[in-house]
Amino acid sequence: MRSKVEMMAELRKQLRECLLAQAEGGSFTKLARAHGFVDGYMRAMLEGGQATKQELLELVATERARINGPALRIVDSAAEIAAA
Repeated sequence: MRSKVEMMAELRKQLRECLLAQAEGGSFTKLARAHGFVDGYMRAMLEGGQATKQELLELVATERARINGPALRIVDSAAEIAAA
């Protein structure tokens, strides 16, 4: 059986590939397969006791921020608010 560190590293790699494909406008087939793999891997880690829900949420948030930027940003002016 693989160690938790190895499994988290594999999940991080697969999640990064999934998010990059989505950001690049990948085909539906490729995205669906990547999402399915990541979802299944996360479920197996949860059910096997290899990771907690909080650990997986933090990993996903970190990778999303790395690929897509922060979820929130500070808006300084009324013009930026109107543009959003």
